[in-house]
Amino acid sequence: MIEGPYFVLTVLGALGTALVAGVFFAFSAFVMKGLTALPVAQGVAAMRAVNVAAVTKAFMLLFLGSALLCAVIAVVTVMVWPPDGATELLVGSVLHLGGSFGVTVAANVPRNEALARLAPGTPEAAAYWPGYVREWTRWNHVRTAASTGAALAYVLALA
Repeated sequence: MIEGPYFVLTVLGALGTALVAGVFFAFSAFVMKGLTALPVAQGVAAMRAVNVAAVTKAFMLLFLGSALLCAVIAVVTVMVWPPDGATELLVGSVLHLGGSFGVTVAANVPRNEALARLAPGTPEAAAYWPGYVREWTRWNHVRTAASTGAALAYVLALA
């Protein structure tokens, strides 16, 4: 059984990754569907506004804090190699760092930046929007699954 400060780190890791998974799930389950139901110019404008609004202290603390916490858990696990849960802790850390944080940096943010350079209502934005929604959502599904898997792995490490 994981104990002491390591227990606290693992519980916080499970909570953080689960909360991030919930945010991503909401986008996959209904936000993107709602945006695509709008006329293209409105959908583009709304997504651009969401991307700006998402950069809040609360979300960035959750998102970056969870990634940092997962990195700490991975390093401590490799250094200490607890008798129980080491594999699950490493799996959780790798899933979240690669599949959530890494995918965000490599796939979702570049698409958001490209969308931000397009004015809603222009032919360029209208041409970009369908591919953006399809690809952004596909990568968001990956982030959702990875963060959910990370949370599950951390919970299993505690069992």
